[in-house]
Amino acid sequence: MNFNPSILINLIQPLAWILLGLAGGLIFEKRLLKKLKIILHKRGLIEENIPLIEEALRGIPFILFFVLGIYAAISASQLPSELQDLLFKLMLATILGAATLVISRIALSLVRFYSKTSDGEFPLTSLFENLTKLFIFTIGALIILQSIGISITPLLTALGVGGISIGLALQTTLANLFSGLNIIMSRKVNPGDYVKLETGEEGYVTDVTWRHTTIREYPNNLVVVPNAKLVSSTFKNYYLPEKQMMVLVEVGVSYDSDLEKVERVTMEVAKEVMREVTGGVPGFEPFIRFHSFGYFSINLTVYFSTEEYIEQLITRHEFIKRLYSRYKEEGIKIPFPIKPVYAPEQSAANEEWQGNI
Repeated sequence: MNFNPSILINLIQPLAWILLGLAGGLIFEKRLLKKLKIILHKRGLIEENIPLIEEALRGIPFILFFVLGIYAAISASQLPSELQDLLFKLMLATILGAATLVISRIALSLVRFYSKTSDGEFPLTSLFENLTKLFIFTIGALIILQSIGISITPLLTALGVGGISIGLALQTTLANLFSGLNIIMSRKVNPGDYVKLETGEEGYVTDVTWRHTTIREYPNNLVVVPNAKLVSSTFKNYYLPEKQMMVLVEVGVSYDSDLEKVERVTMEVAKEVMREVTGGVPGFEPFIRFHSFGYFSINLTVYFSTEEYIEQLITRHEFIKRLYSRYKEEGIKIPFPIKPVYAPEQSAANEEWQGNI
């Protein structure tokens, strides 16, 4: 059997192009991309934007060089023209898919960056991330199909007709989806807010997905609420319009108390708590208001402020402790509730007396 060198050359040359593409992709990914980051940084790019570029291009140079090597290998080979056309279409689809991936990564990075700098105006949730990905990949898929010669008009027509049937079959799912969009766009509930539902559950909102909103309670349990139910219910958001909130503490003092002294001592304790306790607002001026004559005490309400809802636990705790100690030092009495108790004989006598009347 005679050896034909041309056959070996025809095999080695395409393989060499493929290996060259792999090597070029690895070199560019590991070396040149780092130098590109340094150059972009020296030109004044913000430090936080460099990870954005790195994340967007991660793995893409390797794919592009590999596809370029395969293209050169196919061009140098003697494959049938029909097979070459098919392979070229597959490579074109791969390149467009890689471009779609880069665009989706950049879009998500920009969304995350803007959500951090928008001061709550643009909350980042899983629902919005997934919708962004779905939109970009859908457009990319349509472009890929059109580029490789597949008409997308019948596909769009079929989707339009089938969308009605899908909508009827997934009414609950779509209701939750649009309710989630309503939650995000209305900005009445943002991730990180502390909310209390009308059913009594309360905690921090951790995420809004296409189907439900998750709330982490203070004991670290998760409450999962369907978006449609959350939109249609009454709830309280303790972070809107701002995190700082007023704390009210009810106090009762005996009728023989000097109310001027009570007011002065209570104000001193409240100001001390604002200055010294974590969660208090040092610049806030506490105040008190006497509001009623009770059965056994004169009642007043103390008003002070805390940085956020959960901080009221420690500020209220410290205020009650310190106020009780100061009242004891100053001789201010906090009376016990008084409830008259009658003996059976006395109760029978009272009933007989009332009957005679």
